[in-house]
Formats: sequence, structure tokens, C-alpha cells
Amino acid sequence: MKSANELLNLLDLVPIDATTFQGKSKTIGSPNVFGGQVLAQAVNAAYRTITNQRVLHSLHAYFLEAGNLKVPIEFSVNEVRDGGSFSTRRVLASQNGKAIFILAASFHKEESGYNHQIEMNTSLKQPEELLSWTEMLEQFGHVLPELTKRFLEIERPITFKPVEVVNPLKKENLPPYSNVWFKLKQPVTDATLAIKQQILTYISDYNILAAALLPHASKAHFGNTQMASLDHSMWFFRDFDFDDWMLYSIETPNASNARGFAKGNIFSRDGKLIASVAQEGLMRPMAK
Repeated sequence: MKSANELLNLLDLVPIDATTFQGKSKTIGSPNVFGGQVLAQAVNAAYRTITNQRVLHSLHAYFLEAGNLKVPIEFSVNEVRDGGSFSTRRVLASQNGKAIFILAASFHKEESGYNHQIEMNTSLKQPEELLSWTEMLEQFGHVLPELTKRFLEIERPITFKPVEVVNPLKKENLPPYSNVWFKLKQPVTDATLAIKQQILTYISDYNILAAALLPHASKAHFGNTQMASLDHSMWFFRDFDFDDWMLYSIETPNASNARGFAKGNIFSRDGKLIASVAQEGLMRPMAK
């Protein structure tokens, strides 16, 4: 999958009935279904039951089982409530009758009110000054660990340019934060806010849990640590477009009990805060 159109097709579910939908999967290099894919497809399913023009403002999800890439995923939507201002939906994703994922999502009617946000860090290097994952593979593939190399070789519809680059040859612990610029490789024109939110939800599962490894980088890496998303929450604040680079600014306040926690803010390039994300994931050292 290398184009935005392919991503849109992946997220566009097939209706079975008014509240049940089916989706397929595409690998991002992992043997299991990518969490961001299930998240975004569940948002697609929930949006299909919203008929009052309300907009997604928050979601909270749990990953229950690893998804099988070869088995279709069924999404069942429970229309929990349509109130005066908010609509709530619950989405259950399953394979072969077994639950693998659950999502609660809230939609809000358009209203005016107070407005403030935190500032984006403007001292960071700009994307034009940085190497993309593909460029890193081309320049440093001969010294990268095999797992990292295979991951970077997968074609994606998104270009990622990390500000802080981890040197796998330097075994040192790193500060608990990460900043990554990202951009769709192909423009998405005339997309509704609902579609843009689904794409951003898909992207939000990239990079965030990996930040929890940084303070332990002297000994921990993907080759010796079992990692998997456990839960994922996201809040949407403003409309946006994918016509320029966006910044995913991530910090990891804690790791304990074989779990890592990270949270992030997603900004447009001109500094508007578009969304915030929080995730906890399994971060289990593997036996030698």
C-alpha cells in the first residue's frame, strides 16, 4: 500500500446491514493487523451510523487480541445514545466470532465557545532539513538491524521524518520524547472532516509507543522487547488539511510493570493543535 487512495479504500468498509460492516487488512511489516488500521476502520463504522452531521471529538479503545491479517474483520456498531448535543457509539471488532477490539466514540454538534491551545515547539528542525524513513534506509540500510530494515522497506502512503534519530550502534538511553513530521505522499482533495479524521486516526498509531523505548535504548530495542498496543485514546479539536507537513510531538511519562505509556499532540505546520493522543502498550523484555 503506497498511495492515499489505497489507504482510503482500506478504511472504506463494506456494509453488511445498517449497523454491521466488514473490512480487510494490509500489513505494515508486522505479522498482525496494524492497530491504527482497526482504529480507523472502527471510526469509519461509527460514522456510518451518524445521520445528524455531528463530528467525532473523542475516542477510547482497547486492543483485546492480535488481529489475523488473512481474516476479514467484522465491525458491529451499537448506537448507544443520540442526545441533544452529543451522540455516542460503541464498536466491537471481531474475527471468526471472537472479539479483538472495542471502541467507544463520541460525536458533537457544531458549537461556538472559548478557544485556547498550547504552542507548538518552533525550534525544531523543519522537514526539509530531515531524512525520511526511505532515505534513511537508502543511506544506512547496510548498518541497520534486520528487523528495522525490513520495517522500513514496507511501502506506505505516508512519509515520516523523525526529528530525533536513534543511532542503533550507540547504546545510550535517550530523553523521553520524540518529534516526527509526517505527510501523505498523495494529496487528498475534497475530503470531508470525517474522512480526514479516519486517516489521522490511522497515522496516530505510528511512532507513539516506540517513544517509550527511548529512555531504555541502551538495552531495549524491537528485537528484544515484545511490544503491542493495549489501549488508545484520541481527542479531535479542529478541522485541518493534509496539504502540508504535520508534527506529531510525543512524550513518554512512564514505563512500569512491563507497560509503557506515551502521549502526543498533533499540530498542523502553522502551529494549530489538531488532536491529542494517549496510548499504553505492552513493553515486555523477552527472555534471552
